[in-house]
This record gives sequence, C-alpha cells and structure tokens, in this order.
Amino acid sequence: MSTVRNVLIVGGGIGGLSSGIALARNGCSVTIAELHQEFNVYGVGIIQPANALRALDALGLADEAMRRGSPYGLVKMCTAAGHVFTQVGVPPIGRLPSHNGISRRILHEILYEEAVKQGVVFKMGMSVAVIENKADEVGVQFTDGTTGTFDLLIGADGVYSKVRSLMFGQYKPRYTNESVWRYPFKRLPELETGYMFMGKRSKVGLIPMTADTMYMFLVTSEGEDNPFIPEEELVPRMKAWLEEYSAPMVQKVINEITDPKKVVYRPLEVLFVPAPWYKNRVVLIGDSVHATIPQLGQGAGLALEDSIVLAELLQKENDVTVALQQFTDRRIARCKMVVDVSVQVGELEQLDWKGQLPEGINIGAIMGKALGEMMQPI
Repeated sequence: MSTVRNVLIVGGGIGGLSSGIALARNGCSVTIAELHQEFNVYGVGIIQPANALRALDALGLADEAMRRGSPYGLVKMCTAAGHVFTQVGVPPIGRLPSHNGISRRILHEILYEEAVKQGVVFKMGMSVAVIENKADEVGVQFTDGTTGTFDLLIGADGVYSKVRSLMFGQYKPRYTNESVWRYPFKRLPELETGYMFMGKRSKVGLIPMTADTMYMFLVTSEGEDNPFIPEEELVPRMKAWLEEYSAPMVQKVINEITDPKKVVYRPLEVLFVPAPWYKNRVVLIGDSVHATIPQLGQGAGLALEDSIVLAELLQKENDVTVALQQFTDRRIARCKMVVDVSVQVGELEQLDWKGQLPEGINIGAIMGKALGEMMQPI
C-alpha cells in the first residue's frame, strides 16, 4: 500500500470529485479546493458512453446515473432533412448500455453527494497560490493565505489549470476553429435514442437527458479569430445556424430557443501535455493534462478513468513515484488517441462543410474505430 494518506485535489469537477471518492474509499484523507464559492455547474447535458459508465460503475454510481439520466443505444445519423442513413456508437459493456444521457448538474450532484458521504472535505472559493513540491510531501499556500502539507497534490482544475502553470510550465489550449452551442428542451416523445443531423455547414445532435428532458448540441465553425458572441446575439445566431435543418424533430424545437441565458456557447479547445504527468508529489489528471473536444464524447469519461486508475495504482504500489509513472504509462496513449482523433474528426468536418473533404474519407469509420478502442479495458 502507498504511503499516500493525505491528499489535496485542486478542482471540484468530474475528475476532482471522482478522484476524491476513489481515494477516500481507499482510506485517504481527502481535501478538495474549488475556486468557486458555490458549485455552479457549467453546461447543459453530457453523453456518457459505455466506457465512462464502466468507470462510474467502479465507484458504485453507474446505476444512480442511469436512474437519474436516460440510457440509450446507438445514435441514429440523419441528413439535415431527417432521413436516417446509419447508426453509430459504442457497444454495451455487460449490463451497461451504449450511452447514458444526463444533466451535467445531476451528474455533479451524484458525485458531490458521494464525496461528502465518503468524508471528503471541501475548501470553497480558493485555489493554490504557491506549491512547494518536495520528494516526499507537497506544501501549499492557498489563495486565502492559509497553508497545508499533503502527501500528494492532484491537479484536476481544468484546461486553464493553475496547478499545471505553477508546476509544469505554460501550455496554452489551442482553439480548433469549431464551437459548440447547447440548449435544453422538454423531451420529444419520439426521441427514443440519440440523433445526429448532418448539415452542409454544421451538425446538430438531440440527446435525451431524463425521461422528460433532452438537449441540443450544435457544432459550428465560427472562424479562426474565435469571436466573442454577446449574450443578446446568442439566440438569433444559434437559430440562424439551424435554418438549413428541415428534419421534423429539429423544426419542432427551433422556436423554443428563446432564452439567451439557457444558451451554453463554448469555443472548442484542445491541450495535451507530454509525459511525465507528474513531478515529485504533484500529478495532473483530466482536462488539466489532456483536454479534448466532444467529437467522440470522451472528455468526462477520460477524467473518470484517470481517477479510477490513479487510485488503484496508489493503493497497490508502495513507491509513489513508481505509481505515478505507471499512471502516466497506462493513460497517455489512450488519452492522446482520443485528443488526436477528436481533432482529426473536427478538421475533416470543417473540410466537409467547405466541400473539400477528400474522396474516400469516411468520418464515421474513423470515429467508430476510435470508439471501439475505448471499449478495451483501462
């Protein structure tokens, strides 16, 4: 068993909470420092493919996520007019379905409630200002001036990670020339699974979140300059992108897009930090080290997998450095594949929207191969 008994996690998102749960169950004393004073979960819904559910199941939380979400099978791929031309997605893993759609807020609640149950301590409204990283411990000064000493610090603070900038240098996220728009709706009775509609200059998805709710995602190319979009322009611009879609399900909800505060717009950025993902007693997980874009629906799943693997290795390996090296070795190729293929798919989509997609390129086949690899054991 590792000598790690007292852990600080910076960041209270999916990766931070799941790491906290896994480590607390292994007997560690866990503190999570979260920058926000209160959890205000950003986003609308999230797609959990079977491998993400498998990681959640290792925490004993997959059944609760499926109960409060909406399990579904393969995604129906459609033209802009709504004609189904194929189905894509991942196969089930045992009793776990191909996908589960769930509200980001609900998923966060499930993880937070379990973390509290496991005794995780939360320090809200703060991050780390100074890190003193030694061979056998790590000292920190928090942004409120208080200090602490821990056996391990886990940076789970996202694509703009403070831990990464303090310990690993300046790695800047790269804008991919794509953006995603999301909006929640009352669920259409005919939405029995996930749907994706392929337009000539964008793509749209309709994903179930609960028995009564669903959300739309819209992927567009807003230009290389990554323009800021004022709140008052969010609704008209989103609806303008949807004008080419005559699919009945899309048409039924377009006029319900009325509230700019419900439009979640985000430029799509990627980041990948080369090995090693640790220095002494500091390690990075999730978006802080391998931020991806949603073309494969794997971002949150990777963070969950990171948490499970890291806790497992720290539990069985006496030497912390060996455990952290093993963590990097087990995760780096898998995570890099997701980032690389997601970027590749995004670039091919943009070529397709410009009418420049090379002949013989099958985007669906590229996605299918990558998703098949993700079903392999972690």
